[in-house]
Amino acid sequence: MERIVIEGGVPLQGTVRVNGAKNSALPILAASLLSQSRCRLSNVPDLRDVKTMGRLLSGLGVGISKISPDTWNLDPTEITGFEAPYDVVRTMRASVLVLGPLITRFGRADVSLPGGCAIGARPINLHLMGLEKLGASLRIEKGYICASSKRLEGTRIYLDLPTVTGTMNLMMAATLARGTSLIENAACEPEVSELADALCKMGARIEGAGTDRIEIEGVD
Repeated sequence: MERIVIEGGVPLQGTVRVNGAKNSALPILAASLLSQSRCRLSNVPDLRDVKTMGRLLSGLGVGISKISPDTWNLDPTEITGFEAPYDVVRTMRASVLVLGPLITRFGRADVSLPGGCAIGARPINLHLMGLEKLGASLRIEKGYICASSKRLEGTRIYLDLPTVTGTMNLMMAATLARGTSLIENAACEPEVSELADALCKMGARIEGAGTDRIEIEGVD
């Protein structure tokens, strides 16, 4: 049997570059849709899913330019589309993270279900439940989540399971809702905290990210 043997007691020194995490980059890229001004994201990992998210955002009208291999400029000031098509979503389930930002900023979104017409093994029912509690009108039509709303209203949302993408989607939706939202039994993973940090730098008001109770005070 192969094994690795480590003998300790030797001082370590040197520098290690820590690459950006895909699971943090994807939601933060989607969060650019919430902004009314340009954003810059650095230490973006050069991975296929990240490129797919860039393609999805470009299709919605986000202007994307790279000033270095790992630094992206994003311009969401002229959004022209509101659909996340199946051919993109089927290759990357994280594409559903554009649902919350689109519905809260623009009042409409058409996002393919990750499994097409079938909800599949990793359902997004908790995303939909939370958005309905915030005031969104939802219907499933030909494999798409068709969402519409005037301004969302802050509310209390209890998640039956601490879903990571569900927590992030609802946290983004709540940033522009009127009033205060509370997400209970929220996911506590580091990428939730990193998304909250990015949102707060953009002007959101979020407390408790990284715990199972996240409070979001909606802003204009």
